[in-house]
Amino acid sequence: MKIIFLSIVFVGAMAIQSFAGTLRGAWEMQPESSVSNERAVMIATENYLSIAVFEKNAYIRTYGGTYTIDNNGLTLLLEFNDKNPESVGTKITYKYARTANEFTIENQVKTTWKRLDEGKDALSGNWRISARAGQDGQMTEMKRTARKTLKICSGTRFQWFAINPETKEFFGTGGGTYTLKDGKYTETLEFFSRDNSRVGASLTFDAKVEADKWQHSGKSSKGEPVNEIWGKEK
Repeated sequence: MKIIFLSIVFVGAMAIQSFAGTLRGAWEMQPESSVSNERAVMIATENYLSIAVFEKNAYIRTYGGTYTIDNNGLTLLLEFNDKNPESVGTKITYKYARTANEFTIENQVKTTWKRLDEGKDALSGNWRISARAGQDGQMTEMKRTARKTLKICSGTRFQWFAINPETKEFFGTGGGTYTLKDGKYTETLEFFSRDNSRVGASLTFDAKVEADKWQHSGKSSKGEPVNEIWGKEK
């Protein structure tokens, strides 16, 4: 039995009010003993969430978008869905039950999501790439268009994705775990939609985070120079 796609299971009991406002942090769906080795990991900010489903050496799918939580439940507006692009732009309201470190969702199947972290480090949030250095080393600003590359971080986990919500196109994603310490940002891939052979690779960059601006520089997995600026999305 495979992990159930979120859009058909986000119905359940009444939300516990003290946790009604946000799912900030990282969460993992707890599998039944009979399921495969699939993992479903959610990373959420105060108003945006992404979900990636993957196995040890196989990327499966991803989807996400903006969300709100109120007395009526959780309303998700899909900005991307690589396996069902026609659902992009769909607004769905779900009910859910929540405690401090887990929540349950129920429709045909009841599932439990448990907290992985609380999303409290300097990188926690949703970042959009805003500038990148070219081969000449000169930084070039990237204009805001419908197509965008985002990287959502939770304190221990990250996921980047390149999308165009207007055309419903999806261009790629990758993610896993990261650390930020003493000006060094290190990420380790657990999934990569374009190349499963990259899973397990780690890269370390020099990182500087100042409020809503994050700059990191170093070498790519191919040994090419990387120098990028990311701005935090509101």
